This record gives sequence, C-alpha cells and structure tokens, in this order.
Amino acid sequence: MKKNLIFSFFLVSALLFIGCSEDSNTNSETGRLSVRLTDAPFPYALVAEANVTIFKIEARLQSDDDEENDDSSFVVLMEDEIDTNLLELTNGVTEQLANIEVPVGTYDLFRVYVRGVNVVLTDGRTFDLKVPSGEQSGIKVFIKPGLTVAGGLSSDLLLDFDVSRSFVAKGNTKRVDGINGFNFKPVIKASNITTSGTLAGTITTITEDVETALEGAQISVIVADTINTSAFSDVDGNYMIMGLNQGTYKAITELEGYIASDTVEVQIVASNKTIQNFILEEEAN
Repeated sequence: MKKNLIFSFFLVSALLFIGCSEDSNTNSETGRLSVRLTDAPFPYALVAEANVTIFKIEARLQSDDDEENDDSSFVVLMEDEIDTNLLELTNGVTEQLANIEVPVGTYDLFRVYVRGVNVVLTDGRTFDLKVPSGEQSGIKVFIKPGLTVAGGLSSDLLLDFDVSRSFVAKGNTKRVDGINGFNFKPVIKASNITTSGTLAGTITTITEDVETALEGAQISVIVADTINTSAFSDVDGNYMIMGLNQGTYKAITELEGYIASDTVEVQIVASNKTIQNFILEEEAN
C-alpha cells in the first residue's frame, strides 16, 4: 500500500503545491512558500509503523556565487519537532509542516533534519535506526529547475519521502519473524506542484464476471527505460502518484499471482490528474 507523508511550508512539502494568490502586490520582497511531504510506496505488509521526527527544514536561496554548504544562503523554514508515521499518509493525503514568509528568489536545495527513526513490525517488535547524516547536516534534497517564490505570491513544494527505498529490511522479508532489522538510507524527491501532475486510478480483476479491487498491486512509472517512481494500490484498489513532471511516461502494473499488465503510455499535464485504470488477469494454476 502506498503511504504518503506531506510537509507543507508556506514561504519557501508527500505531496507540495505551488499556487498563486490573487494578491496584486507582486513587487513585495517576500513571498509565501508552502512545503508538503509525501512518501513513495512502502511495500512491506509486515510493517505497522515507519516513524521519523523532523525537527528542522532549510531552503537555499540560489545565487551565482553560492557554495552548497554556505549556511548564509539558507533560510530556516521550520524548527519544530514533528513526529510522523509515514504509513499513515497515503494516496494524496498530505500534512502541512510550515507556513512562512521568505525572501523572493529561486530555491534549489532543501535540507531536511530528522531523528527518532524507527520501524514497528506487526508482531510488535521495534527497531531503532541510525540516521547517517540527517540529524547533523540534514538530508539534502535538490529540485531542478529551482522553485521560484515571487513577491506577494504563494509557492508550494512537495517532498516525496520514498519509504520503500529509505527503509531497507534485513533478513527474510516473507515472514514477520524473519525480519531482523532495517537500514535507513533516506531518499526524498522534491517537486513543484505548479509544474507537475498526478497519475491515479484503480487496479482490479474480473472474477466470475464481477470486478474486484486488488490491494498491493505495484504501479511503476517509467521514463527512458528507468523507473521514475512507483506506488501500491490500497484496499479499495486505488492508487495515486503525485509530483510527476509534465510529459509522457510508460506505466505498468504487477501483482504476485496475476499476469502483468501491458505497458501503456500516459500523458501527465501540469496541475492536472491523469486517470489510468488497470485490470489484471489471474495466472493459471
């Protein structure tokens, strides 16, 4: 099941949006940036919680002579502790993290500081995980092209926390008692909601002429023969992938025990939702 966590910062993010207000004061020296966080799919049905505490977020104001680690170019967006179970946010659900005025300009790098990372399995066991650098120097998240904040207007950023790649299970993942730990390798993708779109739909099968929802089917979005991102259908067969840049992609759906779908082309339009449903056929015994 795909789970999403969205941080929302007004100033400067599963899933984050950039929109324009009707304020006519376009000459203002500050604008509003909204940041939201979402996460990519977490395929482990054996995991009850994937928890992180986000305690600080910074954004770099781009300039020609800025060095990546020059702290003077960074704006603090949030310094409050926010405890989040990434598995509670799914299929378009987002959580606002900040709403703040920031200097106008283009922001091309965000630093997300986290601690208190742990995984709780369905059998009740908890694994506390080490944070490689997210607590000291922050997890670096680049966005290209950068996110521009105009005077008197609002911008929204979507941070996609890829749980399936960030929490890597160790041991036998086919049984809950076979899992003996996790490695935390944070992967976060940033998207400008103004220039990105959403792919959504349902995954079903036909059983005795009755259409039935399929839970846990994986939908992969491919560009240039490389998986861009993926999602899993929920208990009602629904899925949603946010933060896709405008353009043409290929999509395919797979589920154990079923024949993989044909690869289809999907057209993503900025600020719009593209609907693509899939019907899978059960494999012959």
